[in-house]
Amino acid sequence: MTRNKKAGSDKLAVTKKIPQRQCAGCGEKKNKKELIRVLKTSEEEILIDATGKKNGRGAYLCPSMECLTKAHKNKGLERSLKMPIPKEVYEQLEKELTELETR
Repeated sequence: MTRNKKAGSDKLAVTKKIPQRQCAGCGEKKNKKELIRVLKTSEEEILIDATGKKNGRGAYLCPSMECLTKAHKNKGLERSLKMPIPKEVYEQLEKELTELETR
């Protein structure tokens, strides 16, 4: 947290830093809350972490099918999660992402 002195005031204002993450598809940095977290659990299972708080290695994607497709092509998720990802997992992520987009 950074403290900035307000003009004409002796009190210090606290400005909270917003965490930024990079999309594994397009490579754009965005606020963490705007992205979807893809998680690799300790059992080597890959799933979407809606809460963003589950234990495991995470990678982030924009909530669009386009970014998932880019991440598949450039192997962005594989690099971020440090493991090869089977085709079935991408299909499952595609289904879950479609459900999230329709909400």
